Amino acid sequence: MSNTAGADYTLGLNAYHADAAAALFCGNELVVASEEERFRRIKHWAGLPTEAIRFCLQEAGIGLEQVRKVAVSRHPLARLGHKLVYALRRRLWSSQLADRVANTHSILSLKKQLAQHFGISANRWPARMHWVEHHRSHLASTFWASPFSRAALLSVDGMGDFTSCMLATGDGHRLRVHQSILYPHSLGFFYTAFTQLLGFPHYGDEYKVMGLAPYGRPVFLEKMHRVLRLKPEGQFELTPTYFRHFFEGVEMSWEGAPILGPLFTQQLVADFGPVRQATEPISERHCDLAASVQAMAEKVILHMANYLHHITGIKDLCVAGGVAQNSVAMGKLREHTPFQRVFLPPAAHDAGTSIGSALYVLHALERRSRSPFHHQAYTGYRALDTEIEAVLGSTSFHWVRLEDEALFEEVTTCLLRGGVVGWFQGRAEFGPRALGNRSILADPRQPDARQRINDKIKRRENFRPFAPAILAEAVSEFFENADVVPYMEKVYPIRPEKREIIPAVTHVDGTGRLQTVERSNNPRFYRLIEVFAQKTGVPVLLNTSFNENEPIVNRPEEALACFARTHMDMLALENYLVYRSTPSTGHTPQAT
Repeated sequence: MSNTAGADYTLGLNAYHADAAAALFCGNELVVASEEERFRRIKHWAGLPTEAIRFCLQEAGIGLEQVRKVAVSRHPLARLGHKLVYALRRRLWSSQLADRVANTHSILSLKKQLAQHFGISANRWPARMHWVEHHRSHLASTFWASPFSRAALLSVDGMGDFTSCMLATGDGHRLRVHQSILYPHSLGFFYTAFTQLLGFPHYGDEYKVMGLAPYGRPVFLEKMHRVLRLKPEGQFELTPTYFRHFFEGVEMSWEGAPILGPLFTQQLVADFGPVRQATEPISERHCDLAASVQAMAEKVILHMANYLHHITGIKDLCVAGGVAQNSVAMGKLREHTPFQRVFLPPAAHDAGTSIGSALYVLHALERRSRSPFHHQAYTGYRALDTEIEAVLGSTSFHWVRLEDEALFEEVTTCLLRGGVVGWFQGRAEFGPRALGNRSILADPRQPDARQRINDKIKRRENFRPFAPAILAEAVSEFFENADVVPYMEKVYPIRPEKREIIPAVTHVDGTGRLQTVERSNNPRFYRLIEVFAQKTGVPVLLNTSFNENEPIVNRPEEALACFARTHMDMLALENYLVYRSTPSTGHTPQAT
């Protein structure tokens, strides 16, 4: 921005929690947002997002001293009484209690920390600090980013500010909370406990259980009701004997790579079987257990959503929170509730609360008018041609610069031959899913594409599925009862007659986690799919995130490094095409 004098900047932060992130607003317009993990290269990085903040300031062309408001998606004093009672009853170890106190102090002293880190005086920096309750930040991140002026709101995650769920209504500038479900009762912790039991111990592994679930049958669903009980008025309760956090503190670390210790007790092991070891093959029992956990989670989400509709009567629903990343459950909301439209932001998880906390300040506190709705998935880092050329100047790979149409022809030719392409363009996506700017692409018609990518590129479990990126106009041709899904946030059934046409993106249960691609939202990615459709009659590409057991690539050097150490066949860095071997086409490559 060239003219920054007098501009009104608001910095939103998710800090000292997993998926730390920063977002910068000028007035009521989002300028830029990114997750700290993209710079630190540690998945789900937790702590003070200094690199993401630095990036936001650089993109806006300002210094921290020009920021007038800082919104933080935590309120350490929220539910303080409940926190103290919990700590006393569980007799938390002194080290655990000290960690909690230190985390609270870090949040409350943020202004001083920021000033010190960026070399300004905290006393002379006039920025006002706003601490926004975690789930209100989630609700704000979806409602004030949605196209709805009035909506029912649902936030569901593990725990934030001693709350795990919040049911509310958004109306204009007002966010009215109807009820909350308090920690230690938590649908997120229910799902995580079974994720750990199934042998996926790392923070954020829950999506592996969702991916495994279609391979099993929910034979343990009735048994799940011993673990989690539905109650009237959209409520639920966990049975304490199955969860450690009801009786003792659980190890948590929100610095660097986040850590969440085991949540389950021996009672859960006794009733559902031993913990799967990392080297142990996945059995039919494991698949059935995953299917049962997923079915129970869906039952709870629909229970809350139906009650929320009952008390509000509103037809539009906005959802956020870590559990909202469960795209299978999100795809069932319109079918199994009276809600007619369901909106999720591109970053429904904790990183999105950086945007949400700022939106809460701007709209709920300052009562600013809303900007016209537009998609805001692409808010991260963008590479200049000079930067890309500098990176390519040191590589031994052949490369060439092409104009768009020639590049699209080359890429689709590679895909048609069974190749896999790394695709890097524009601003990086904000959120956990690659939406065509930091993607790995393949031909969805190739039956073996999924296994090849899982084995040789992503190096992950073979049951993990890939998404179909589809031209928005063709959605009804390929999917049943689907709506617009721009952020890959919902799963829908693929029409039976189309499943054999796109086997690489069809889940074992006949569904797909689609991404609808609109020309107005991402014209270049849209055009690539369009060229592929012109050659094949199939307006779909296999789309998965551009990474290999790491955060999604952010900069050209990370994309090139991922390409070099995997078995991708081609890399597109904006208009620069990198070949693994000398191309047989008429283009003259360069090499150093």
